[in-house]
Amino acid sequence: MDLVRTATGAGVTTLTLDNPGNRNALSTALLRRLLDALAASAADPDSRVVVLSHTGPVFCSGVDLKETAAARPGDRLPAEMLADVLAALWEFPKPVVARIGGPARAGGLGLIGAADIAVCARSATFAFTEVRLGVIPAVISSTVLPRLAPRAAAELYLTGDVFDGTRAAEVGLVTAAVAEEDLDAAVAAYCTSLIRGGPLALAGTKQLLRRTRSESIRTDLAELAQRSAGYFKSAEGREGVAASRERRDPDWVR
Repeated sequence: MDLVRTATGAGVTTLTLDNPGNRNALSTALLRRLLDALAASAADPDSRVVVLSHTGPVFCSGVDLKETAAARPGDRLPAEMLADVLAALWEFPKPVVARIGGPARAGGLGLIGAADIAVCARSATFAFTEVRLGVIPAVISSTVLPRLAPRAAAELYLTGDVFDGTRAAEVGLVTAAVAEEDLDAAVAAYCTSLIRGGPLALAGTKQLLRRTRSESIRTDLAELAQRSAGYFKSAEGREGVAASRERRDPDWVR
């Protein structure tokens, strides 16, 4: 079993969680395969955008509880390996779009939080089920809490209640919730827009979105001005400005 299928075309690499019989649970084998696929995509110049998708009706049911229960002392738990995957997604140099066509639970919500853009079907359901298992949503908090409105985070973390795609968009877990039949078109539209960005500029913008502000506005602005000038002076920046003035596509748009 591949567990994660990879396909690249027209600049978009789709990584598909492919263990529907286990509701795409995050086993160590699946997580290891996902890490390998991300590394391969990062090194592939033909891969400009990554879409994280799934086979079967469930996006991801969270960490593999069967494997977790069977773990022996000293074994690395799936929840611990999930930390490596979330870090890889959060730091990934290319845009990541999550496509959620069905339920997501617990650790699966960590994957969604780590994506730059997340689009779900309105009928998809979500829940932070950890407290009902007697554990806490610790690892996924690194990627989920920056997305969620604080009041919603407290409610959903503490109750473990199920909520739908519309609510997920309202509280910031996903970017957009659409009709099930419109999901693929919405994801494709985002990918089309993302590919028009310069590869280095997209990577730099992702770093900008995750940077920590200085306490001094002048220090902050000085650092940002230096960063901006570097991009304007780069080959990619010069090409982008020239293309705009000449009313043509820059050379990275094929």
